[in-house]
Amino acid sequence: QVLLEESGGGLVQAGGSLTVSCTFFGSGFGRSFNQYAMGWFRPAPGKDREFVSAINWSGSNTYYADSVKGRFTISRDDAKNMVYLQMNSLKPEDTAVYYCAANYRGSHLNTDQMTYEYWGQGTQVTVSS
Repeated sequence: QVLLEESGGGLVQAGGSLTVSCTFFGSGFGRSFNQYAMGWFRPAPGKDREFVSAINWSGSNTYYADSVKGRFTISRDDAKNMVYLQMNSLKPEDTAVYYCAANYRGSHLNTDQMTYEYWGQGTQVTVSS
């Protein structure tokens, strides 16, 4: 069983920065955190959740939605079982609940939420104008 817990959300002014974190708890079937690709998603109009960013199991490859490319950075610390999303130059349209997700042996190119097996409860990020 895997549990994901996000933290670090909050209120920030436009142009500011914020880092949200996700802690990976537990494992099952002989699987460990460093075997999972990790992704970040957020709700979007007309969609359940839209892809924001993902990182592969080794941390060597990352992928970003066009809307956040150049502003957001995803990273992971396998010693701590954590994944981070550093968000810079935040815009009011970045306001959302940010969800962390895990995809066993997945690719950093997986943008489809259906390919992720585990999800956190989300952390709210609010960007004021």
